[in-house]
Amino acid sequence: MKAARAAAGLSQADLAQAVGVTRQTIGLIEAGGYNPTLNLCVAICKALRVTLNDLFWDDETKADPNAL
Repeated sequence: MKAARAAAGLSQADLAQAVGVTRQTIGLIEAGGYNPTLNLCVAICKALRVTLNDLFWDDETKADPNAL
């Protein structure tokens, strides 16, 4: 998510404001310390103009749709 945010030219604070959470929440999501709700995931994707798959599924899962 950090790379997508940076590519969009947004700071953590910018993204947080766009989706209605704190900067700390964005930092925790990027660090893997917080699992966002589906609604928040969708809001983040819209703000970054990416898909859920692009942002939240790792390459291993993309390569093997049966991987959990």
